Amino acid sequence: MDLVLIIGLIILGIFFMILEVFLIPGISVAGVASLICLIAGIVMAYTNLGPVAGTWILAGSMFSLAVVLYLFFRSKTLDRMALKSEITSKTEPFQGLDVQPGDTGITISRLAPIGRIKINGKTIEGRSENEMIDQNTPIQVVEVGSYNVLVRKIQTL
Repeated sequence: MDLVLIIGLIILGIFFMILEVFLIPGISVAGVASLICLIAGIVMAYTNLGPVAGTWILAGSMFSLAVVLYLFFRSKTLDRMALKSEITSKTEPFQGLDVQPGDTGITISRLAPIGRIKINGKTIEGRSENEMIDQNTPIQVVEVGSYNVLVRKIQTL
C-alpha cells in the first residue's frame, strides 16, 4: 500500500509539473502542488521503504520527470498551442487629416514636450521642437511624423 501511495504522489507531482511548465507558467498553485507531491512521495519512500529504496525512487522520479518534460518539449503539442498568426497591417494615425508643414494651429494642452494640439479644426497629438509650449499658444507645423506632429511656437512681435 505504501508503494502505491508513493508512486501515486510522484505521478501526481509530475502531472502538476507539466501543468506548471506548459499551461500555467510562473510560480503558481500547480508548481507548489508539484513540489509538495514530489517531496512527500520521496520522503515517504525514505521513511517507509528505507534509504536504498528511497534513493532508487528519488533517482527514478527525477529521471521520469526529465523524460516526460523532454518528450513534451519534442512533441507537437507546443506547436498547436503557439500563436502563429502574423500581424501585417499598419495604422495611419493621420489618415484623412490634411496636416502639412507650415500649417498653423493652437495648443490645447501644454506641450512638455508632447501634448494635444488643434490644427485645421482637428485635435491631434503634437510634439514641441525644442521647448515647452504653454496651453493656448499659437504654433506652426514643422514636420509630420508617423505618430505625432512636430511643432514650434509662432514668435509674436
